[in-house]
Amino acid sequence: MQRYFVSEMITTNEVIINNDDYYHITKVMRMKVNDYVYLCDCHNSYIAQIKEITKTEVILTVTSTLDEKKELPVNITIAHGIIRKEKMEETIEKVSALGATNYLPIEMERCNAKFHDDKIEKKMLRLNKIAKEACEQSHRTNLLKVENPISFKEFLKNANKFDLKLVAYENTNPEESLKKILQNNKYNNVVIVVGPEGGISEKELDVLVNAGFYKVSLGPRILRTELAPVYAMSVIGYELEG
Repeated sequence: MQRYFVSEMITTNEVIINNDDYYHITKVMRMKVNDYVYLCDCHNSYIAQIKEITKTEVILTVTSTLDEKKELPVNITIAHGIIRKEKMEETIEKVSALGATNYLPIEMERCNAKFHDDKIEKKMLRLNKIAKEACEQSHRTNLLKVENPISFKEFLKNANKFDLKLVAYENTNPEESLKKILQNNKYNNVVIVVGPEGGISEKELDVLVNAGFYKVSLGPRILRTELAPVYAMSVIGYELEG
């Protein structure tokens, strides 16, 4: 069955869907009255049956509540040096499906792309829509949130909210693997920094290490910036979900 996230907490047996999801249900999936879908409000998941389809809304009746275990046992934030639009969209789609909690674009020294202030609102809407669709497709119960881009300095100011701070760096000793760090630490909120296309500068690396970030290796191969977060999420999922 198809899965849809709703913006408000479900508190009654009747749920109304409109806008993009209305179009998806009626035009893309071509669902009819009495068809079933999954609904999620980022707190619980439900099975719901289509009761009525109007010209602008799909009205559903909740038939049962589900007990699902779909999320990673810890919160994972991917802090990513700002990269080009196509690569960022690809990365967000993949890490959303793999269970990341947040995606945070960071302005770093070697970034060759940036967010334009006059287009940022529109761009954030698109990126969060990509995350939503990926979370629905992978049947998650929570949505990944794409956060507004921030400077490297601002990121460091707020880094203490994480209880495990990691930075992926290609010249790290392979023995200091992500797997090893995950096995030797207890944590609830994890952040992993991945550099942009040009990589993390030595100056930025020194600042991160002095701020309590562990350097971790993502293996002996050099990974493209859009692939490194996907690899990291795969390792995290394997280690923490067994």
